[in-house]
Amino acid sequence: MINPAAPGFNDAGSDAEAIVIADQVMEAMGGREAWDETQIISWNFFGRRHLVWNKETGQVRIDIPADTAVYLLDLQSKTIRAEVKGEEIVNQDSLGKHFKKAEGMWINDSYWLVMPFKLKDSGVTLKYVGRDSTQNGTDSDVLQLTFDDVGNTPNNMYHVWVDRSDHLVKQWAFYAQYDQEKPPAIWPWDNYQTYGKIKISADRSDGRGPKFVQVFEQVDQGTFTDFSQPSFLKF
Repeated sequence: MINPAAPGFNDAGSDAEAIVIADQVMEAMGGREAWDETQIISWNFFGRRHLVWNKETGQVRIDIPADTAVYLLDLQSKTIRAEVKGEEIVNQDSLGKHFKKAEGMWINDSYWLVMPFKLKDSGVTLKYVGRDSTQNGTDSDVLQLTFDDVGNTPNNMYHVWVDRSDHLVKQWAFYAQYDQEKPPAIWPWDNYQTYGKIKISADRSDGRGPKFVQVFEQVDQGTFTDFSQPSFLKF
C-alpha cells in the first residue's frame, strides 16, 4: 500500500471515498515516501514560539521569547529539560508539569503545520461530507475528522476542504465539540511551497498559523540538548 494507515486508524468506521481522497492528499503533498524521509522541521507558530521537531527521534525544541522559556523534550522517553527566565528547572514535579505543557504545544502547533499528512492517523475516523466551495470559491470535497480518545482534546472535530483539482487541503473548520452545529472558526490553507521533498502551507493569507518553515536533513545535536538559541530560529 502506498499510504498505509497508522495503527489505530478507524478504517472500518471511515468512508471508503474519504480514504481515497486522503491518499490523494498525501500524494499531492509529495507522497508518503517523501513524508517518511523528512527528518527535521522547524517553524514559528503565530509569532508566539518557535519549534524544531526531529520526526525520527521524537526530539522537540520549543523557544518562547515572551516567557523567556526553552523546552527540550523527548516524546519517546517522555522526558524534558526546561529553562525559564535563565534558570533550569530541576524539581521533578515541576518538570512533569512543564512536559505536559510543552507536549500540548507540540501536538497543537504541529497539527496546524502537517495535518494533511495525518488524515489517516491513529484514532481518526474519516467521513466524506460532500462537495462544497471554500470561502474563496474553490471547488472542494469536504472530509470530516473525529477522534477516538487521542490527543489532548479528543472531542474536537474538523472539516477539511480538499481542492478537487490539485488535491491539496485549502481550508479547515474547527469544532471544539463534535456535536456543534457551526464551527467557531474557519481558516484558509494556502500559499503552499516545497520544503525539502514535501509541500507545506505556511505564511497563509489570513496571517495566522505557521511561518518561517524550514526543513533540514540534520542540525547540530545541540539544538535538542543545549538551551542556547540556534542561529536558524526566526521570530
